[in-house]
Amino acid sequence: MRSLIMTLLLSAAPAQAQQLRETGLELVLLADASGSIDAQELAFQRQGYAEALTDPMVLDAIESSIYGSIAVTYVEWATNTAQVVDWTIIAGPDSATAFADALMTTPQRAFGRNAIGTALMEGMRLITDNDIRAPRAVIDFSGDSIRNSSGPNISTARAAVLEAGITINALPILRPEDGRRAGSNLEAEYQERIIGGPGAFMVTAESRATFAEAVRRKLFLEIAGHTPQSFDFAKLDPD
Repeated sequence: MRSLIMTLLLSAAPAQAQQLRETGLELVLLADASGSIDAQELAFQRQGYAEALTDPMVLDAIESSIYGSIAVTYVEWATNTAQVVDWTIIAGPDSATAFADALMTTPQRAFGRNAIGTALMEGMRLITDNDIRAPRAVIDFSGDSIRNSSGPNISTARAAVLEAGITINALPILRPEDGRRAGSNLEAEYQERIIGGPGAFMVTAESRATFAEAVRRKLFLEIAGHTPQSFDFAKLDPD
């Protein structure tokens, strides 16, 4: 009986392997939806990511990559986490537009206070438990605070993510005029306590007006495998 079971398992293995989707990058967009982000700001964040993913510069980076595609999921975090858009293989304008449309029409599902450790752990789970195989995996964490009100602490969660071979990049959202934000210290906190892994970097959104552009540049760097120090955007934006 044992030999029969082993034979069945071995014969099933090739079929399971064939179900894996291969692409160049697994990217979890992990966006802040905690109490410091109101409904208008939540919609603005989603709009920024939707515009970035359909931007010609980002699409060119995807199409020019060795696989010609990436896998992306959009997750909002607060006390709980919620997968707003499921894993999607983006390989051109049509798939990017479909992802953007889903992002803009899905209701908010994450609420409450900050639980950054929980969010990082969920980002890792979404990468390790999916049906996608890629040479690189990145959690793109964005937020306007470093507070952690519940769940695992940040250092423990970060260590687990890095141990799994996943890079954490960050997009701190600065609003110095708003007392709810961590202000000018947020960049230093994210540099020290959030980002990590091979090629990890941070791009700052200094204001609402610059958020969409910060997202666009950050996604380009992640997809192209660059960092802010290794790539000169003047090559693409001569004006």
